[in-house]
Amino acid sequence: MHFKSHNYTISDYTSISICIALMAICSWITIPATVPFTLQTFAVFVTVGLLGGRKGTAAIAAYLLMGAIGLPVFAGFSGGIGYMLGATGGYIIGFLFSAVIMWGFECRWGSSIRVLTVSMPAGLLVCYAFGTIWFATVYSSGTDIMNVVSLCVLPFVVPDICKIILAAEICRRLRPILSVIIDGHFMTASPYIKKNCIKNGRQIELPAEKGGYRDGR
Repeated sequence: MHFKSHNYTISDYTSISICIALMAICSWITIPATVPFTLQTFAVFVTVGLLGGRKGTAAIAAYLLMGAIGLPVFAGFSGGIGYMLGATGGYIIGFLFSAVIMWGFECRWGSSIRVLTVSMPAGLLVCYAFGTIWFATVYSSGTDIMNVVSLCVLPFVVPDICKIILAAEICRRLRPILSVIIDGHFMTASPYIKKNCIKNGRQIELPAEKGGYRDGR
């Protein structure tokens, strides 16, 4: 795995900030169910899927740092180092490991949607593993690991799979649009391309004489 050094641009900082806000907002949204859950995991996957491994990991690290210093960016408008070090804090910290895993997949196999559909579940499994070990070691010493899994993981597997499917679809549709807007080519595109970009979210192609841009991912 090879990580290149990059300088962040204004558009990078803007997109990272937007995704941090998205993660905070989604953590505040609770879906009523037998075991209530938030959309926090969904936002994490969308962040890495749209920003890529490098910027996505940076966004998640910044989000966790904001929570650690006390900003109410976690579920239930919670925050603070005490919350992160709590019983379920390992699953929150595990988001960073999920991002790193997805970044690793991107470095090795690229950032296509097909790769995302594999890297997202892999990242989720790592998050599950870290959070479960954290819970079992710090707060349930001597408790059978399967009991922890049945309490902290199994109730969320189906919702998390749904979040992955939704996140992958959103990334598939938004990536080409965001690429055109961020790269500054949208205003030079023809009305047909603009409409096709918004409608299909698949492939953008501009004439070479107008600073063409092609996204075939």
